[in-house]
Amino acid sequence: MATARGVGCLQTLRRWRRGLGVAPQSRALAALVPGVSQVDNKSDFLGKKSHRRHPGILQLSHVRLPQALVNAVKLLLLESSMPNMEKEVQALTNYLWSRRLPVEPEELQRRAVNFEKKFLGNADSCQMEEKLHEDVLRALRRTTYHWQELSYNEGLSLLYMAARLDGGFAAVSRALHEIRARIPEFQPQTLMDFGSGTGSVTWAAHSTWGQSLREYMCVDSSAAMLDLAEKLLKGGSESGLPYVPGVFFRQFLPVSPKVQFDVVVSAFSLSELPSKADRTDVVQTLWRKTGHFLILVENGTKAGHSLLMDARDLVLNGKEKSPLDPRPGFVFAPCPHELHCPQLSASKPLACSFSQAYHPIPFSWNKKPKEEKFSMVILARGSPEEANRWPRITQPVLKRPRHVHCHLCCPDGHMQHAIITARRHGRDLYRCARASSWGDLLPVTTPSELPPSSAQDPPES
Repeated sequence: MATARGVGCLQTLRRWRRGLGVAPQSRALAALVPGVSQVDNKSDFLGKKSHRRHPGILQLSHVRLPQALVNAVKLLLLESSMPNMEKEVQALTNYLWSRRLPVEPEELQRRAVNFEKKFLGNADSCQMEEKLHEDVLRALRRTTYHWQELSYNEGLSLLYMAARLDGGFAAVSRALHEIRARIPEFQPQTLMDFGSGTGSVTWAAHSTWGQSLREYMCVDSSAAMLDLAEKLLKGGSESGLPYVPGVFFRQFLPVSPKVQFDVVVSAFSLSELPSKADRTDVVQTLWRKTGHFLILVENGTKAGHSLLMDARDLVLNGKEKSPLDPRPGFVFAPCPHELHCPQLSASKPLACSFSQAYHPIPFSWNKKPKEEKFSMVILARGSPEEANRWPRITQPVLKRPRHVHCHLCCPDGHMQHAIITARRHGRDLYRCARASSWGDLLPVTTPSELPPSSAQDPPES
């Protein structure tokens, strides 16, 4: 049997349990459960539930698009008679996943100065003045990512719908499920979607909180996208009754700073802004309009994750002179802390991403279930004490005979690779770990009186 070498939060937990004389094989998860004192060894936090349904499980089964939405998509694509749709969809998907953030003017200037110094050292004085400017421009064009803003007309909007509506719906559904699963009593009435595109956020929110939501505000700069989203709500036509009532469309954010929404969402939109200054302005505006939760979702890449961490720190460190809503912000998910992201500070930085299985739009070439890889951050108004500070599983769980590998982001701000066994950690914790998946929370708490564990670089996937 592999040697158990759980570290960090699990290692300090074992030392603390031995100090109290608590048997590791105990049936109850002493000191590991919410609402139970750290010396209580009799309570059963699972109740009548099985280990496969422990309170940290947040995974969703394969997400399906509402049938009304599928029917509307098929009708619109049939009417469009788009040639070579399979190849066009694949090409757009690859392009969107390969997009990087635009280079900032300061970085461009720094590169230009470096090229000037290099060419000045290599060129003679006669050729320098004539060719220096041209050589620098040529070198910048060759080495700089050429970011271009996407202009969504009617044709590109339809293509984007075919390529990204189902995956975007799956990612947003998983983010909304995080809130509903952990706070079932939360019943929002208003929602704003920035960069609404085809309206997948509206459909996902309706599937999650359709009984309570009364107003959906969809904001997108593309008039063609707004028209397409409205047609989808009306079954693919312009005159039908909307499937989701109370949806409003705008090309610009509401001007009044006093207008707030219970939930504000930006899915795959911040990465389409042309500069960091624009992203800063938008994130601050979205946070001002947030009554309870701000949900940000991007592609599960290093660029997407880094962008979300910048937005997260901007909200947490924000110093508005006269905020209309004085309530502070904290990270509701996925981070169990407000510290610097350990994934970014590791020697080999990794993207903090998650995966959601879904059934795609049933095209002839698109029938098998897929996985949407995405990064997210959910910010909430209130106090961090209101959040559940259990470690987050940040990579696929590796299940081996009599032991389980879990890669955890812990509340002390460090990444830990824990190997959990029933013999060392107790049968209940072992079964809970074995039933957990990538993105779930592991029901473990580290006693606050013990010093935090040392930082370790997360292993590569």
